[in-house]
Amino acid sequence: MTPSAAAQPNSFSPTLSPLPAGSRFRASRRDWLALALLMFPVLLVAVDNTALTFALPAIASALDTSGVQLLWIVDAYPLVLAGLLVAMGSLGDRIGRRRLLIIGSIGFAAVSAATAFAPSAGWLIAGRAALGFFGAMLMPSTLSLIRNIFPDPNRRRLAIAVWAAGFSGGAALGPIFGGWLVEQFWWGAVLLVAVPIMLPLLVLGPAFIPESRDPSPGKVDAPSILLSLFTMAPVVYGIKEFATEGPGGAALGTMAFGVAMGVVFVRRQQRLHSPLLDISLFRNRVFSMAITANILALFSFNGFILFLAQHLQLIEGMSPSAAGMAMIPALVATVIAGLAAVPAVRKVRPGFVVAAGLAMSATGYSLVTFGSHAGGPSLLLAALLILALGVGTAETISNDLILGSAPPEKSGAAAAISETGYEVGALLGTAVLGSILTASYQHNLRLPAGITDAAPTAGTAQAGETLAGAVEMAARLPQPMADAVRLAAAAAFDSGVHITAAIGLVLMATAAVLAAVVLRKVPKADS
Repeated sequence: MTPSAAAQPNSFSPTLSPLPAGSRFRASRRDWLALALLMFPVLLVAVDNTALTFALPAIASALDTSGVQLLWIVDAYPLVLAGLLVAMGSLGDRIGRRRLLIIGSIGFAAVSAATAFAPSAGWLIAGRAALGFFGAMLMPSTLSLIRNIFPDPNRRRLAIAVWAAGFSGGAALGPIFGGWLVEQFWWGAVLLVAVPIMLPLLVLGPAFIPESRDPSPGKVDAPSILLSLFTMAPVVYGIKEFATEGPGGAALGTMAFGVAMGVVFVRRQQRLHSPLLDISLFRNRVFSMAITANILALFSFNGFILFLAQHLQLIEGMSPSAAGMAMIPALVATVIAGLAAVPAVRKVRPGFVVAAGLAMSATGYSLVTFGSHAGGPSLLLAALLILALGVGTAETISNDLILGSAPPEKSGAAAAISETGYEVGALLGTAVLGSILTASYQHNLRLPAGITDAAPTAGTAQAGETLAGAVEMAARLPQPMADAVRLAAAAAFDSGVHITAAIGLVLMATAAVLAAVVLRKVPKADS
């Protein structure tokens, strides 16, 4: 960076923005308290993403939901959330990030309390959609506030590592916490818990979290907000439909509509004097590469967890809670790796740290691609541990690069794009790798001879669709035919696991090389 650029902290540079020469911003206890308060919505959103899964059987029983209604109970939240993240991030830049966070927190807590006592499936679906609306205000606000509370790059990097640790910790606690709440109380407790979690932020946040906003905000463009929603929501829905129903008209049509709206959205942003999303952010190679690393890392990580969860429960015979407990060491490793990456970038260039994390994730996938899964879950759990170490390392530094390469007044928009990358990467990992896994299973399943005589046609059709269907059918068959069905299903499933793992290996290895090349000039952090 040239001296003149260094003297302008708001300039948009292709590297991490250092502090002006001779100045050091020391974080006070008040700043760290503000960070602690920001962790409450982060934990809540992370827990909410995973805890509801364990309440679905109880919800289906209590509200007498249909299969379609149950699907919308799950999907309503991420559809609205993904569609509004960019809009809410930019809105926070204009009206104030703390203000938007407080509004979102009040709304999230109030809607959670109302939805916990939903008398019908329709009420619950509407409540989940409203939670997506207010949830979209939370995550970009927390990350952009961190960017402004901690102007020193080293302390900001540590704060982002804590933020990522809170997100990972919440994801790890979600299944266990959700299962316990449902067992001890009722399904609504999973939603009602948002109220006490949000109270510390609502009581202390206005006093300890400093407000920040774009000093020269433009007008809020309502058509751009609608276009961003009409871009992301149809694409997300289309991907989910593609994964569950295949490449039908509904899936392809909704994705095409979303892409068309995206084109209109981008063109409108290029014409506006004060765009909702500053497209020029993507001209920065560091910003774009860090976003790409985020998407690919989450793509591979969520895809891995998808088939590992099925393997542990349906092939190894673990209960859902036991399978969740088995994954906790890897999720803890994600937290540790993120914190360890902070001092690492003082000795090694950040781009190489990101590349090393992605390469470590590729190593985890290589164990699955070339290893045998017949010896129990130890190999897959070891691979998950290595993958988690890599993802924790890469995600922490890439998020810092995203925020550090954007000007402070655009931190809300940058944070929103980062969060959208999280959502899109996680969704694509589940949908794309999940559909490939299912297709491979269906193609390679070879049920033993005579099975049609021992099981009804509906049972064999169900077994041919999914591993869960095969396990359920085997439970109704006599020995040794039941064991033969389980072995055939496990072999077919493992063939799909090898294919998806190979895809993850290629993606992670490619991302590692790209990160090393594109981010190689980002300087090491100051000591």
